[in-house]
Amino acid sequence: MNILYIMTDDHAYQTVGAYGHPISRLAPTPNIDRLAREGMLFREAFVENSISAPSRATLLTGVYSHRHGQTTLSYGIMDTTLVHFPELLRAEGYLTAIFGKWHLGDAKKFLPLQHGFDEWYGLPYSNDMWPYHPKWKFPDLPTYEGNEILGYNLDQTTLTTDYTERSVKFIRENRDRPFFLYLAHSMPHVPLAVSDKFKGKSEQGLYGDVMMELDWSVGEVLRTLKELGLERNTLVIFTSDNGPWIAYGNHAGSTGGLREAKATTFNGGLRVPLIARWKGTIPAGTVCERL
Repeated sequence: MNILYIMTDDHAYQTVGAYGHPISRLAPTPNIDRLAREGMLFREAFVENSISAPSRATLLTGVYSHRHGQTTLSYGIMDTTLVHFPELLRAEGYLTAIFGKWHLGDAKKFLPLQHGFDEWYGLPYSNDMWPYHPKWKFPDLPTYEGNEILGYNLDQTTLTTDYTERSVKFIRENRDRPFFLYLAHSMPHVPLAVSDKFKGKSEQGLYGDVMMELDWSVGEVLRTLKELGLERNTLVIFTSDNGPWIAYGNHAGSTGGLREAKATTFNGGLRVPLIARWKGTIPAGTVCERL
């Protein structure tokens, strides 16, 4: 069995058409919606923390924030003795890759290749943690290939496409071996960035354009699985690390009436989209209303 884990950043579930909120009509998400029709949609899905670093650390270790040490947006204070589940998968013969945002520490000892991943391309933390932030002073933002830095403050309009193309390549190259692919998008975290092919395509401004490109990304990896005959052998999970950052107004989506948002322990901060598809195992078109 293969595992494809797609995680977006600061993503309001109401912007996914399958959840039925009117705002989703402004930026259609047909590929994510198809994922829901072919699998199970969870209406009461909550993350462990409403900030990305601790939420992602909990995902990869199964340990609560107050125990793994990553409780803030710091550059990295993880307990490096904890087992990350890609390490367990690799021990069972899986090939493992992450394309996208890490945010479990930026010192070499914290990076993905030291914690169970065979490949990594992406950012060590959030895409706003760079010198162009309007409020806080951050150092230059590196882009990594494995343990090596490719450059600093690179063009973010290519991020979604880059992550997607590398994911498709990884699936194709490893079609005959079990794999775990963690597609960890930097979007729709601010600063929003979108490629020219989706710029101005939605009725929701730049945020909607970004959402349409993320949906395209989901479509590309699903198309690849189908083309290679891997649909019935691959568990696909789509979710987000926490709720939207509504302090940024129309750059952040909507909580659809939920209380508060990212960085709070109310519904708007902890409730996220969650869809799981495993053809032949998870019944198609099902909905889970349980917590």
